[in-house]
Amino acid sequence: MIAYCVNRRTLGVLRDGQKMNQLKQALVCCLVLCLGMPTWRDAMAAPAAPTAASATSSAPASVPVSSSAQERYDQARHQLVQVRTLLKGQGSQSSVGSGFFVGTGGLIVTNYHVVSQVALQPQRYRLTYAGVDGHQGALDLLAFDVAHDLAVVRPVELPSPAIVGLSFRPRQMALEKGERIYSLGNPLDVGFAVVEGAYNGLVERNFLPTVFFSGSLNPGMSGGPALDAQGQLMGVNVATRLDGQQVSFLVPGEFAQDLLILAQKAQPIRQPAYPELTRQLMAHQDSLAKRFMAQTWRSAGHLRYRIPVPQETFMRCWGSSSQPNAKGMEFERSDCNMNQSVFVSGGLSTGNLSVRHEIYDGHKLGTWRFARQYSRSFRNEQFGGGRQRTAAQCSERFVENQGLPMRAVVCLSAYKKLPGLYDLSVLVASVNADVAGAQGRLDARGVAFDNALKLADFYIKGFGWTPAANPSR
Repeated sequence: MIAYCVNRRTLGVLRDGQKMNQLKQALVCCLVLCLGMPTWRDAMAAPAAPTAASATSSAPASVPVSSSAQERYDQARHQLVQVRTLLKGQGSQSSVGSGFFVGTGGLIVTNYHVVSQVALQPQRYRLTYAGVDGHQGALDLLAFDVAHDLAVVRPVELPSPAIVGLSFRPRQMALEKGERIYSLGNPLDVGFAVVEGAYNGLVERNFLPTVFFSGSLNPGMSGGPALDAQGQLMGVNVATRLDGQQVSFLVPGEFAQDLLILAQKAQPIRQPAYPELTRQLMAHQDSLAKRFMAQTWRSAGHLRYRIPVPQETFMRCWGSSSQPNAKGMEFERSDCNMNQSVFVSGGLSTGNLSVRHEIYDGHKLGTWRFARQYSRSFRNEQFGGGRQRTAAQCSERFVENQGLPMRAVVCLSAYKKLPGLYDLSVLVASVNADVAGAQGRLDARGVAFDNALKLADFYIKGFGWTPAANPSR
């Protein structure tokens, strides 16, 4: 469960409606972005995704800073800024995050979710920055990479004298686990700070590369720089886990380098950026769908039912079951979820997949009681809708695959402001036994229509039935 918190007055919401038994598995990643103390936006479950993320830390505020951390802060303090989103009418803060100058052209890197309000509603919001040394001014948004949660902005009037920005660590110079990392930003809008931690490689089983940083990132530090021991930029602050300690995340610096190349010749974004946002999300969903369908299904391990369980290449699966001595319905359940989603706005994260199944044994109930409970479990599912999407349009039919007759429902819900993107839900229930059954569900958020059809077919064809070796038994 990825929590993305923005520094905004409204409280963040859960990215996905998770059931209680899924909470145990949740990666509660909270984007460390624009948390301004008076207007901070709490963790929203991820990749969430990303509203300026609020990261709570249990580390004491009085932890001493090493001499190396002091050196890194002194070296980078002139390039470090706070990025503020203001309401145009009254000039009050809507969210705050961090950023930093890079190179010699006056460009500033931050997180997309820090500036998302300006990207989507430029008529209502504007950007400003404030530096450690008091320099401040208005900002133009030039470019963003929504999948990697990055953005590039530039002062309307460049500071004088010109600020020489941070330099990137060369891509070919790989970091080793345990190397010191120094993260900078303005946590909770209380002042600029440095956080010292260690590099722990890339997060395992993530769809997009993400650096695992053992340091306490806090709300308001989103978009700030993370430096190596030589003071070179190796990453950008983005998230932290709410259910752990010293577990935070960075966007690898190489993606910021790539975005800077695009931003150098870009014109300021003056209109709502939905067309560019849609283009980027289309590319992301296509890559995700192709990688997912290129994998083979794993077995659920049932003697008769063949049930599609995804590989854990970029998903994590968690299981649960009824008590061994439970009365009535017995079941086994698996929930597989991606740890990442793409933050679009405060109320919308997308670009991820989830798969679950439940296997029921109702021999203790008898045929009629089992049928009633089994049907009730099928009917209590919900699909699509809300402020950001249309009501779900569903089609239901009976299908058969590999000897297993099934009741299948396929639903699509369109994104209102992202034309061509849909949320897909596929719900399947076996109908071949009187006191036993299997149900499964696939959800794909933010996929194109053609990929939705392919994913639905791919999932349904993963089900099947294995007859008993000796039918007389």
